[in-house]
Amino acid sequence: MSPFDLLSKKIQRKIWEMRWEAFTPIQDLAIPAIINTTYDIILSSGTASGKTEAAFLPILSLIEKKAESQLKVIYISPLKALINNQFERIISLCEYTKIPINRWHGDVSLSHKKKFLKQPAGILQITPESIEGFFINRTEQLSHIFRNVEFIVIDEIHSFLNTDRGVHLRSLISRLEKYMEKRPRIIGLSATIDNYPLVKEWVNPDNVDNVKILESPGNDKDLLYSLMHFPSEQSLNKPLELYEDMRFLTRELKALIFCNSRGEVEYTTVMLNRLAKKEGIGETYFAHHSSIDKREREYVEKTMAEATVPKSIVATSSLELGIDVGSIDIVIQLDSTFTVSALKQRLGRSGRQKDACQVLQLYSSTKDSLLQSIAVMELIREKWVEPANGYPKPYDILFHQIISICKETNGIRLDSLINKIKGISIFKDLDEEKTLDLIRHMIEKEHLEKIHGTNELIVGLEGERLLNNKDFYSVFQTNEMYEVLYGMRKIGTLDKLMFLNIGDNIILAGRLWKIIDFDIERNKVYVQKAADGKPPKYTGGDVKIHKRIGEKIMEILCSNDIYSYLNDEAANTLEDLRKLYHNNKLNSNERVIWKNKENLVFETFTGTTITKTIIWMLRTRGIDVGQPDALGRIKLPSQIDILNELTKIKSKNWSTDELLEVTKEEEMFASKYSKYIPKHLQDEMHASHEIDIDGVKKYLKEFNFRVIDYQ
Repeated sequence: MSPFDLLSKKIQRKIWEMRWEAFTPIQDLAIPAIINTTYDIILSSGTASGKTEAAFLPILSLIEKKAESQLKVIYISPLKALINNQFERIISLCEYTKIPINRWHGDVSLSHKKKFLKQPAGILQITPESIEGFFINRTEQLSHIFRNVEFIVIDEIHSFLNTDRGVHLRSLISRLEKYMEKRPRIIGLSATIDNYPLVKEWVNPDNVDNVKILESPGNDKDLLYSLMHFPSEQSLNKPLELYEDMRFLTRELKALIFCNSRGEVEYTTVMLNRLAKKEGIGETYFAHHSSIDKREREYVEKTMAEATVPKSIVATSSLELGIDVGSIDIVIQLDSTFTVSALKQRLGRSGRQKDACQVLQLYSSTKDSLLQSIAVMELIREKWVEPANGYPKPYDILFHQIISICKETNGIRLDSLINKIKGISIFKDLDEEKTLDLIRHMIEKEHLEKIHGTNELIVGLEGERLLNNKDFYSVFQTNEMYEVLYGMRKIGTLDKLMFLNIGDNIILAGRLWKIIDFDIERNKVYVQKAADGKPPKYTGGDVKIHKRIGEKIMEILCSNDIYSYLNDEAANTLEDLRKLYHNNKLNSNERVIWKNKENLVFETFTGTTITKTIIWMLRTRGIDVGQPDALGRIKLPSQIDILNELTKIKSKNWSTDELLEVTKEEEMFASKYSKYIPKHLQDEMHASHEIDIDGVKKYLKEFNFRVIDYQ
């Protein structure tokens, strides 16, 4: 039977009504696989290839007879905004069925939630944090709600695989399964995944052979791309010519302009609107990032989706995933993304219309950004993407989940708790004795309390303090923020770590404001409109660069390859950068240490974790080494015999304890809940996340190292 014939009559009717001429390749693969097998399925296909329909057309056909009165599908999304976008999309597919679609997150009204709780049915769209809320607040209803679930659809599954949030989600799924009559099938959707064995292990650790990867290139869109270099000595204030070029490029187009920081989003938005205003045009560019108020972001998304005239959004990764902002003509990236997967995800936002090309404009403003931009673009062309590597030794999330389990069970004996933890697949490889250490530590610190007589463990006083904070539902780290208000209207938030004073002018939501008052107790900042302002500074987490990007940079510097997508300034800058490497006859299997009178500069050109490990190894040798730069350059005292030191590093049998002794406190791995676990487990997490001794050994054997005098 054809994929179309496998679908139910009601779903076929909807497809006829939508006048689809054919299914996309991923839909042709997914429909028979979901309907005719019992496998867990991962749909790996390019952005805008129809993955949502590929999953839901067959699922709706399978569940439509019972879904009117039973909850059959949990759709899990990393973003509330993505849930809201997909809500309308799935409702449309269900038009001729009686399958109810339910959203559950903080913005959904209480009346809608009560209606769902009374009669759970159809499809539930939810975030991991809201699932946690069920375990904390609605324990007695879990079986009633989730008993009949047959499918769990995880959108943008790649965004969970390497993160604490992904461990949290996998734990919640394992715990939910205990309330279901049978294990649900998991259907994962992604445009950017690699390392399929790890993905299969994450999805179904008890039976990886029951997980099938369906891979399709998507729509095989042509990609048009260009890289323009505008030299600047400052990271934020780019040359005016760059913004003028960007304005010229986007005057007649709908664009998504991506920046790597919230401050840069704000500054870029203001600069582009100033240029538009100079032409007599009103507000054309809108800022979008996580510190802008939700209602402001939704207004921007709606305005963009409905726009019939050229408008653009300047955004961080907040629009990297599939939030609908209408058809996009061009994607612009200002300075390089740190990862190939991020750029791949971003460029996929354009060219969604039939027969349209994907169009990408890259800008760089520093020499390092130019090199990294070329490296990332070349890896895109090679169809390489960072492989998933998981989130090792998740004792921090186990701490969080133990509190949640004790709340869920209203008290649990130690042996039952250990068995419950063993039944959660994501924790199954953790050492049982260390898990007991964690539990004993939690009792000692009053996160747990042991009841005399029954010997049951319940949530302790300190655990209740964490549990009663609305922030408990999430495991990812956020900074304390001030809420920014213009009259009664909430504009967004500012990082408390910023030094702010009354009278300061700031940019927020792409507009200019003057701070007129603080309410410290209520964490509020009041503003009025201003004529100028500085972009806010936000703290952000470190981004690790994969070693393949560093290797590609060295390959670019040592080669004579011509990249036709570079403008003259970029090509000339690259040629200047290459001269040192060509004059010294360097090749890509070498690494160089540049020497002058004052210091050595070791260009590691490898992954962030390997570079950090080398730094700690050098410190054990008594060498004063600071932090590497963005491309992994290490600065050392000039008198060091670095080649001898690298030889000793390569031949030594290392222990993580030696490296921990020289690791500064601010360099230690830290997550939201890591500070609550015993010190030896903190050290173990640090070692598994931040230290790569085997990687260093392989790196030192794989490459040759040269010291070259450079004045």
